[in-house]
Order: sequence, then C-alpha cells, then structure tokens
Amino acid sequence: RDIIKYQLVTQCFINNIRLSDSELNCLTLLGAYGECELSEFCNTTVSEGIFKTSQTVRNFLTKAERTQLVNKNGSSRKKILLNPGLKIQTIGNIVLDYKLFYVTQK
Repeated sequence: RDIIKYQLVTQCFINNIRLSDSELNCLTLLGAYGECELSEFCNTTVSEGIFKTSQTVRNFLTKAERTQLVNKNGSSRKKILLNPGLKIQTIGNIVLDYKLFYVTQK
C-alpha cells in the first residue's frame, strides 16, 4: 500500500489538493481494493479504523469525487474506484519515473 499512497501524495501535491491522513489512507485502501461496491467499502474503511462511521466515509468520497480523485458509477448499488485518469499503478511491479521542473519568472 505504501507505493499507492506515495503516488496519491504526489498527485495531490502537484494538483494542490489537501488531504488529511485519514482521507489519504481511505484513498490508499480504495486503490488496493480496486473497483468495489460503495457500502461494502465504507464498512471496510470503518472496520480498518480509518474513519469512525460509514457516513464520514461517504462524505469524504463525495469530496474526493468533486476533486476528481474518485469515480462513482451506478445508481442503486454504486461502485467506486480511483479515477483512472490519475494513472495510479496499483498492481504488479511498479516503477515510478517522475520528471518535475520549476521555472522561475523574472
């Protein structure tokens, strides 16, 4: 899970998205699980001690959807997953190659 968390921290830093440790841990768990049913994921997040209630998880996931970190699909039994556009690698051998630069203005 550490490599998933690192990728999420980097994405949030680059996009200026501020997350608490609990929120980051929630997204890391979602990355590890992949696409899953919303209520099942909320219960798992609570049982792992990341958040205290399922409603808190749901509130955060709504916030994460607005910041385009999470996608929700379906109407009655919603499925959730990390936004594939983030290109977070979650399975297999993972090699990260970041090229960052900073341009000063005069």
